[in-house]
Amino acid sequence: MIMREMLMKQQFYDNLRDADLALDQQLAQQSSRYTALRTISFLGMVFALAAGYDGHPIGTILGLILLLLFIVLVRKHHVLKQSQLLLRSRLAVIASFLDRFNGNWQNAAETGLQHHKDSRPQEIDLHIFGPSSLYQYLCSARTKRGRERLARALSPVPPAKTRILARQQSIRELLTKPEFCLELEARARLLPDNHDTTALIDELEHHDVHQHIHILLQRTAWPLPVLTILSLLLAGVGILSWTVPGLMACLQFGLTMLLFQRTQAILAPLGSLSHELHHYEALFASLEQADFTSTTLQGLQQRLQSGQAAQSLHTLAALTDRVSQRGNIFFFFVANTLLLWDLHCSIQFSRWQDRAAENLREWIDIWSEIEVLLSLSVVGHTRETCCFPEILDGAPHIETTDLTSLLIPEDTAIPNDTALEAETRIITGSNMSGKTTYMRTLASAAVLAYAGAPVCARQFALTPLHIFTSIQVNDDMAHGISTFYAELLRIKQMVEFSRKETPMLICIDEIFKGTNSADRIVGAQEAIRHLTRSWCITIVTTHDFELCDLQSPNGIPVTNFHFEEFYENNQIKFDYKLKEGRCHTTNARYLLQMAGILTDSNTINE
Repeated sequence: MIMREMLMKQQFYDNLRDADLALDQQLAQQSSRYTALRTISFLGMVFALAAGYDGHPIGTILGLILLLLFIVLVRKHHVLKQSQLLLRSRLAVIASFLDRFNGNWQNAAETGLQHHKDSRPQEIDLHIFGPSSLYQYLCSARTKRGRERLARALSPVPPAKTRILARQQSIRELLTKPEFCLELEARARLLPDNHDTTALIDELEHHDVHQHIHILLQRTAWPLPVLTILSLLLAGVGILSWTVPGLMACLQFGLTMLLFQRTQAILAPLGSLSHELHHYEALFASLEQADFTSTTLQGLQQRLQSGQAAQSLHTLAALTDRVSQRGNIFFFFVANTLLLWDLHCSIQFSRWQDRAAENLREWIDIWSEIEVLLSLSVVGHTRETCCFPEILDGAPHIETTDLTSLLIPEDTAIPNDTALEAETRIITGSNMSGKTTYMRTLASAAVLAYAGAPVCARQFALTPLHIFTSIQVNDDMAHGISTFYAELLRIKQMVEFSRKETPMLICIDEIFKGTNSADRIVGAQEAIRHLTRSWCITIVTTHDFELCDLQSPNGIPVTNFHFEEFYENNQIKFDYKLKEGRCHTTNARYLLQMAGILTDSNTINE
């Protein structure tokens, strides 16, 4: 299935940006008007109330009217500012998509390098993590859990086929809802960068039931404030002595201070939360109200709906807002003296914990999975030519048509076709001709396929294969490991894993380049014999033409392919197309001359 809908292309995001910029200007003008109206109404209120104080009753009435107007304006201005924040967040998301068209995505701060494991050199070899990596291109996740989940999805180890197909189904649907994806990403971007809810979830799940407020206090939490306010009203009209409400107020404040340590402990998890809960509430509301058709997305939606995630987060967010008001010492004194504010907040929070806390981890995990799906859908939103891989059963097999790398701009990437079965493929070619890029493109496309994402090809099919690589091998001075020995350890790992007879895709770049040519050829021949198996697709690049004559040790095909250069007007050129057979040209001498190291023009290889 080739996705060529122009809505997914750059013009779609350019149009959205232009429309949103115009709307942002309109909102800015409205905000200025609200500021002016607030100032006028406030000043008018002050003068009107002053006139009322001087004995003009109409001034008091007008002042109260202007006070109400001021409150309404403040509230409407707040709503407008929230709309501006969301719109600017949306503009930032649109800019990130446009960056993927113009190449500026490589400046994104989130490279995923922190997720790299030393035990998986494939992650560096295939540019899965780090600068200019798959992760950097794809990542739309805002939360720490979402980013960690995306990192786990980009794995050289294939998951179950059902999991791959389920993600493919979800991403297919998201690709038909670009505006919905933008809305989710824009709302998520309002969260703090790399937002982590782990500590909060742990606290809520393991809350101490012994910290709950005693049932007797819960039953008196409402009668006491009601009696206190009633006594104030009665004292105000002269029915009661002011001593009674004074004693009631002292009783409530004393009770507040007596319970202060307990209420502080109960409310502590809410101390670090404020706007974040409102953002999660909005995200869950969007997901609960969406019209999904894919089985996986419907399943995630039903889990949110059954637990009333949005409503529960709304309740918790409102409670958090009330708790945060306690930070004002004046409010703390008045609210607790008259209303037992802390006690009521503690009771409500304890009840929320009993009712909904156990679901919070599941809800956050659902959102982190949505972040993964949004990130993986980026390929389909930003590439004209892409397809969902077909996951095959049976013997090792990879087949591609017009495969290109996600990390190379689409207008300059050179596509290649591939048909591989259980075999060893020796690839020769001159320097800079595309050997390593071809291997990386093929293996990294398999990583995307395992994650459930589209790949940059017209057609892509493969059986699940464990990916092993030896491409970007470095020495380790701290442990006394040379480059050659480091590569030996990589290939030893491949040989040992191959004994499990588990399907493998093996990519080795310039095998044993760290030693002399005689030892390199002997060692390479033996390594290739060990890795030529009926459950392995092994690709080896080399400059040693002697390896092209390698015979199969067991009937598994050993084939030769190559890349080559050509010359125009004494300039070296490359077509980056894979061709059958061995290479018959070299270009090292030309490149040495081009670098100014070799000056004899007669040494140019023609």
